[in-house]
Amino acid sequence: MDLKDFRLTTVVVVIAFIIIGLYAVTEVNYFSYKNVAEPADYNASVVSIPSIGVFERINNVSISQGVYIDASSNIPTQGDVVLFGHRTLQGSPFLRLNELKPGDVVTLQWPGIGEVNYTINRTEIVPATYNLQINDSHNGDMHQQDLYLITCHPVGSTAERMICIADLSSTGLINETALQENPQANFAWYIAIIFLAFGLVVSYFYSGANRMVILATVLIITAVLIYFCIFPMDSQVWADKLGVLNSWMGVT
Repeated sequence: MDLKDFRLTTVVVVIAFIIIGLYAVTEVNYFSYKNVAEPADYNASVVSIPSIGVFERINNVSISQGVYIDASSNIPTQGDVVLFGHRTLQGSPFLRLNELKPGDVVTLQWPGIGEVNYTINRTEIVPATYNLQINDSHNGDMHQQDLYLITCHPVGSTAERMICIADLSSTGLINETALQENPQANFAWYIAIIFLAFGLVVSYFYSGANRMVILATVLIITAVLIYFCIFPMDSQVWADKLGVLNSWMGVT
């Protein structure tokens, strides 16, 4: 490899670390901001899907802040419930939604209502322009009320929508402990540490004088990650800033 090729390789590696770092910052900021916006005593509802590792508080602000309840949705036991979540970026809460199968259980812990369990019925793939029709009460029959979990399809594309439909199966007393849990509390720090460790390994095995360039890039990006671990910005603001890049890369 001549000097020109060597320098080109270094530039490519640096650019790769910057791109990876940008998305790492997105995830670090997302999880850190959740710690700010969702303190332990935050009286928000929780959606839990054990079969695919989902445990998320539900918000009515934006899909960029996690699992979002649609403005037209009802609350559980009073009609159909519609929840949206990203499949990539912003925590990717619905990344594994495609793994849900009939019989899997989705549980909503809902203050004022209780624990509401739904059983997955089917999954549908529809066009992005699909207009979901929801009902308010199904004539008072609780067992005809549905939960719709909606995300993009396929992964990284907005071409279609995946809708998992679940039927209301049972209700019970709310699990107060579940409302206080936050299993993602340290995720931001985990991401920063993993990025640093990966960068140090690459730097160690990168031969030549430009090793220090790679190391410096890794350390600078890590410093940025730590900054956002401590001082996150509103997830929606960050999502808006990243929107242009996401559109260019076709990521959602």
